[in-house]
Amino acid sequence: MLKSLIKYLVYLVMALGFSNASAGAYEDFFKAVTFNDAGAVQGLLARGFDPNSRDEKGQAALYLAMREGSFKAAEVLLAHPGMRQDLLNAAGESALMMAALKGRLDWVKRLLDRGARTEGLEPLAWTALHYAATGPEPQTVQVLLARGAKVDARSPNGSTPLMMAARYGAEPSVDLLLQQGADAKLKNDASLTAADFARLAGREALAIRLAQAAR
Repeated sequence: MLKSLIKYLVYLVMALGFSNASAGAYEDFFKAVTFNDAGAVQGLLARGFDPNSRDEKGQAALYLAMREGSFKAAEVLLAHPGMRQDLLNAAGESALMMAALKGRLDWVKRLLDRGARTEGLEPLAWTALHYAATGPEPQTVQVLLARGAKVDARSPNGSTPLMMAARYGAEPSVDLLLQQGADAKLKNDASLTAADFARLAGREALAIRLAQAAR
């Protein structure tokens, strides 16, 4: 009876210690990613921490690294053989989408070379091209189009990359999309065209150009 009790107590202490260590590693891992501490990330991965873990808000580590500009940490994550670069958060966003939004052409290319998806998992979904068109770097738009991204991809509310570029992105991104056959006549679920998106942003000259392209 005493031996059984001792074994149980030893087991309980070990279990609690493991649980606390795991919790500590979880917090340390996402802190290291956020603060771009590549050494700490590497150390935790070497100890067996799962690179595909999510933080308390459901964000995957590689997505978080792209969002925070933690590119040294991202280097370590991407080098891990078990890294899944296409993990989506609750909003359907991937690491590639965030890299495209931030205009990080180098990381867009690297993620694509590793096989990152350009399209969403559903017929109507936000795509990397939507995010690139929203961002500041037209070359990300160009690269994604060259890699087969659908120029008139529809988001859940029916918006296209051209609409996003018209309201939020760089005008050269608008030009690239039009050159690749983007349809300026399309409307989203709110019956807005790309020209309407430009007007909402006060970009009247662009709105006129897009209205002409829609004729």
